[in-house]
Amino acid sequence: MTAATTATDVRGARPRIAEVDALRGFALLGILLVNAPMAAGPYGLHGIADPDASSLDRAVEAVVQTFVTGKFFLLFSFLFGYSLTLQLESAARDGAGPVPRLLRRSLGLFALGALHAVLLFSGDILMTYAVLGLVLVAARGCSPGAARTAALIMHGCASALLLLVGLVPLLMSDAEMAAVNAGVTDGFPALVAAYRGDPASVVAANAGLLPEVLLALPLMGGFVVTAFLAGLYCGKRRLLSDAPDAATARIRHRRTRLVCLLGAAVGLPGGVFAALTAVGPLGPRWELLGHAVNTVTAPALTAAYVCGMLLLLRTARGARVTALLAPAGRMALTNYLAQSLVLALVFTGYGLALYDRLGTAAVTLGALALYAAQLALSARLMSTRRHGPAEWLLRTVTLARPPRDRAAPRASA
Repeated sequence: MTAATTATDVRGARPRIAEVDALRGFALLGILLVNAPMAAGPYGLHGIADPDASSLDRAVEAVVQTFVTGKFFLLFSFLFGYSLTLQLESAARDGAGPVPRLLRRSLGLFALGALHAVLLFSGDILMTYAVLGLVLVAARGCSPGAARTAALIMHGCASALLLLVGLVPLLMSDAEMAAVNAGVTDGFPALVAAYRGDPASVVAANAGLLPEVLLALPLMGGFVVTAFLAGLYCGKRRLLSDAPDAATARIRHRRTRLVCLLGAAVGLPGGVFAALTAVGPLGPRWELLGHAVNTVTAPALTAAYVCGMLLLLRTARGARVTALLAPAGRMALTNYLAQSLVLALVFTGYGLALYDRLGTAAVTLGALALYAAQLALSARLMSTRRHGPAEWLLRTVTLARPPRDRAAPRASA
């Protein structure tokens, strides 16, 4: 058993999979790089290129669009599905029924998400996970093969629907396109004023954007469920755990490398096309199709990221990377909410009110600095505690009792 793979629970009952924690820590970076521009101004929030952006800002936006946008929320979704198998094992060890626990967890996530969306960031994902996570509850007893087949069918159906929607602007006249664009951007001055205003206006602005988020759910929900089911499949096959023997480990290693290469080959062109439509020469008419293509191909690049990270974590230097990322991943929910809090304090009337005053490059640089601070603070907190504050609260709701919160476990040799 490698140090990068598992860590022993303080009670010795449940080993943690350190690679899963490290992947969550890695996913936090991508989530922040996408959410920061959305929190910083109306163009980022609506996924529209700012006509006044500098060349540097456009270059940074193109990089984020190619490598990050649409990929990391799928990584979190994949890990959400994988973690269901761990929760089922935990309930079985405790002799508890899994369904009440899972339903309480969904309720707790929904409540946290609703508060997060209204108070801090309208682009919340927790409510989506809480609602769509009920699919996992219903599918908890399915076989690995059934989970994989359902994921493929769901991805195919969701992809076909989204690509059809993406083709609509190509059939519109120039006048119709101009009217659609004006309908979006005409509301930007009021949105800027609201986010630069007092806390009450910030809350009102967040609440007013929630219908847009809910309207996107039917289009994006299929991809979230696809990732859930893919994670469930991998969890049931225990693909992120140590292989039972050397031969199996070698087979997994070869397959992991293959998926990494194929995923990059499929996913990167989709991201490049999306960047060309968002900030490149193709223009607004192609932007919705670029988003659709990026979303459809994003699971492939997400799979490449997962496999690439696993290959890295299982090298001689992997223990250092795990030690850097895993503490942040152990308290990923706390870090996710903390990111939104910091962004709200910087960009809204809660604090500095810099909404629509900074370019993408500056916002991205600040996001990287925030992520570095979270890595350091997480390592310090997890050296003495087992749970972050939000994790402790959610686990209390899930178990219907306060969990133990002793010192965090150390990786086993």
